[in-house]
Amino acid sequence: MSEDDDIANSHRRLLSTINGKKGEGFEEAVTNYLKEIRYPPVKDFKKGLEWFNVSEALTFEKHLKGKVVVLDFFTYCCINCMHILPDLKEIEEEFSVQDGLVVVGVHSAKFENEKNSSNILAAVQRYNIAHPVVNDMTMDMWKKCDVHCWPTLLLLGPYANPIVMLTGEGHKDKLKMYIKCALKYYSSQDLISPHKLPFSSAYHLLPDMKGPLLFPGKITSIVGENGNEILALSDSGNHRILILNSEGYILKQIGSSKAGLKDGSFEESKFNNPQGLIFKTENIIYVADTDNHAIRLIDLSKNVVETVAGTGVQGHDYKGGKNGKDQNISSPWDLALYKKNEEAYVLIIAMAGTHQIWALFLNDTIWWKNVTYKAGTCVAIAGSGREENRNNMYPHAAGFAQPSGIVLHRKNSEVYIADSESSTVRRLDLADGKVTPVVGGDKNPYNLFAFGDRDGSLYDAKLQHSLGLAISKDGSILFVADTYNHKIKKIDISKNQVFTLSVPQSDTTDGTIKTFNEPAGLCVSLKESLLYVADTNNHCIKVLELDSNNILSKVRKLDLKTSMSEKKPVHVKGTILKSKPVPLSKEGGKIILHVSLQFLKGLKLTEEAPQKWEVQLPNLSWSCVPSSGNDSSNIDIVISAPSIVSFSEDCIILVLDLITCTDSTCLPKNFAIEIPLREVDKPTKNLENLVKINLSPTSVEVE
Repeated sequence: MSEDDDIANSHRRLLSTINGKKGEGFEEAVTNYLKEIRYPPVKDFKKGLEWFNVSEALTFEKHLKGKVVVLDFFTYCCINCMHILPDLKEIEEEFSVQDGLVVVGVHSAKFENEKNSSNILAAVQRYNIAHPVVNDMTMDMWKKCDVHCWPTLLLLGPYANPIVMLTGEGHKDKLKMYIKCALKYYSSQDLISPHKLPFSSAYHLLPDMKGPLLFPGKITSIVGENGNEILALSDSGNHRILILNSEGYILKQIGSSKAGLKDGSFEESKFNNPQGLIFKTENIIYVADTDNHAIRLIDLSKNVVETVAGTGVQGHDYKGGKNGKDQNISSPWDLALYKKNEEAYVLIIAMAGTHQIWALFLNDTIWWKNVTYKAGTCVAIAGSGREENRNNMYPHAAGFAQPSGIVLHRKNSEVYIADSESSTVRRLDLADGKVTPVVGGDKNPYNLFAFGDRDGSLYDAKLQHSLGLAISKDGSILFVADTYNHKIKKIDISKNQVFTLSVPQSDTTDGTIKTFNEPAGLCVSLKESLLYVADTNNHCIKVLELDSNNILSKVRKLDLKTSMSEKKPVHVKGTILKSKPVPLSKEGGKIILHVSLQFLKGLKLTEEAPQKWEVQLPNLSWSCVPSSGNDSSNIDIVISAPSIVSFSEDCIILVLDLITCTDSTCLPKNFAIEIPLREVDKPTKNLENLVKINLSPTSVEVE
């Protein structure tokens, strides 16, 4: 090989090989490339690293030998890395481990907080990453493979031999073709092995949450006509929106808790990792449906959801200008509503995926430089799209780095922005578009590593991946969720000066003094001196009680509950069978269920036919992950149960909709398993409950 023919240039070389070729010609060109390349094998993973989703550390010599391997070098803060995850999931559904493909996430941290294995575990759970992930804390594998940026994908052959390196996002189709050709070529050489890997679900390690939330993202509020405060919460990990009162009672659930993009009634509608949300009126809420790359509208009076911007496909447009429903957008993360005048509302969008600020004009509006936008137009209003920390008097010359929190200062007509990857708070003037610094970061716009934990003014202050903002009722103080420092801070906006809110030693939520764990969303109560915090990795809402000087006096957890008379309706078609009960204490806790399907007397699953299952829980104060799936060979469920009032009434129901067959006939199997609860004195710790189901052509039985 020539000196410049290293792994980093492998894609350029491969592209020159396959240029213009299609079909058999493409496959032949890739095969010839595989025969010719001679990159030395990648050395094995460093010993002692922590792994997730597997029960033991993987090695090239033992576990990955005979496999085509995709190494995904990522860091969990990075929006571009997150964009790759759906591509990898689709690829893993097409090529299984038994087929010879293994995806391994190599977590190579940017921020100090991301080197902590417990935080990586939470990210693996939060983003539903099912493949093995290793904490490459010292970036040992990163250096061995000469990786230079996030994200990077490295395709390896069956003896850890590098094939091609792909940097950035958007390589799904090419990667699929390379994998297909590699599996076919190496199989012809008898080098592919169908052996299994020691998978172990990361969901089993979720804490005993004793509540319905899973990685809540953002929170907002409004005072209704009756004078009561209503809260809206994005329960991001459960792909739903919850409407609460200030006492924590769940008034409504919006979304089916299944990831997807679907408009319609509250029960049938679907979201995918929703984040920021804002009330327009007591009955109208806008939602940044992040992983659907869409803006959704919730009408609480009609009980319906509709999409008002985005097509459900990630966009790469840095200008916009189309009608919202026709405009592709990219990972909207937070929202603010600006009332420009009595007749014009503008929805301001923190567009994390393109590192910009966008606007959805809800009415015909005259904007900067007297440009008129028609109602429904969705357009970029600030940020070049380049990932940088650049302030500028011209909005499109400014640069942002994954803006993820946004709040409106109504009196000043300004938007404050939590710019997460630059670890800054910025200011966008809605009168003329000027972007100015508030706190954090560095004067050098290219330096996105100027993070830390230091109170101070402007650039002397340091934050670490801030995600959430809220503003005091008088507009003098900005509250910041300093996410990776696990703190809440306040900014005096007249002085551009930040201070940490000290947690009082009397804070005894759940009986022990606790700090926050990657808090992401904030909301100032419109009635009382309270600050609501979406404490994401603690799976709860914290309520901060403040005095007249915005000094924190008390922290308490908002316990979410539902009326026992409001049972969730049970939808079952087919026979209902009862299994043996699972143990649970009155205080609630975690239930781990593993469901095993045994096929007897020649019965089997019909290949390529849809196989579906879902879990139905007693009421909204329960939660479950995953709550549904299409893989009946691996039904592994973790349930969070609240305090139990009646063990005789509450039960878990598993609904299965299977297409089975024998050699001569097709036999659909629609049935449900009722799993009762058995009261025990002490909470059980990580006890796995096996539900074994025997299926034959003529019967279904539960052991």
